[in-house]
Formats: sequence, C-alpha cells, structure tokens
Amino acid sequence: MKKRLLLAALFGLPIYAGPAMAADGAALFQSNCSVCHQASGQGLPGQFPPLAGRIDKIAATPDGKKYVIAVALNGLMGSITAQGNDYAGFMPSFKTLPDDQIAAILNHVAGLPAGPDATVFTPAAIAAERAEALTPTTVAEKRKALDAQHPLP
Repeated sequence: MKKRLLLAALFGLPIYAGPAMAADGAALFQSNCSVCHQASGQGLPGQFPPLAGRIDKIAATPDGKKYVIAVALNGLMGSITAQGNDYAGFMPSFKTLPDDQIAAILNHVAGLPAGPDATVFTPAAIAAERAEALTPTTVAEKRKALDAQHPLP
C-alpha cells in the first residue's frame, strides 16, 4: 500500500480507494453528477430533475431502492415527472464506477439537502443489482410501474 501511494504521489496518479478507504460520496457526486443535477442536488426545472429530498423517499421501499440503483447502473431514457415538473431526456450509466463509489454517491444524495450522508445503499446491494443489465428505456418502464404502485415524489 505504501509503495502504491508513493508511486501515485511521484507520478501524479490518482489514488483509487481500496477496501480500507471509504469512498467520499460528496466528492464523487460533485465530479460525476453535479454538472446536471447541480451541486445542491436541486436540478434544473425542465432539464434535470432534482434529487435532493427525493432519493431517500424513493429508496424507502425495496423496489424503490432497486430502481434507484438501476438508474445509477444503467442510466435512464424517456419522460418522467418529478415534483410536478416534466423531464424528457437521458441520464448516462455510471456502471463503470466501482460498487463502493456508486453506493457512496447514492448515500450522499439520499442525505441531501442538508443532512449527513445516509446509509441506505451498500456496495453489496449495488453488486447484486449489477447482475441485471437493463437498457435506459427499460429503467424508465420500471419507474412507471413503481410510480403506479407508490407515487414517486
């Protein structure tokens, strides 16, 4: 580990989090998500839906939690309604990120707007959902089904 840190420092390489290093959800959110959803997670009306104050509510059910993970892993394409505003667009997949980083981002978002990061998502839950490869359009269909069962905020 020391050798890896020294080499990274000498050559200006990024240091990737290992199992002993917790992923920083806030920093990962800023570098991967805030360009669209804004630093606060409030989104832009009509363009990018808000995440703050919603993800924890959606993830309150097992199906909701699976849906949130599916969006992060597979992306989302199609029309959705969030907090009374309509959005039509595309969210890219973040499946290239490791499970611990996706869990950290989702936990950070679940704690927005003002609270500490939540502990709703685990790397194991992300890994389990990774087994089901979905298209972004299929994820949108899952959202519609979930919204029919439990209206989404």
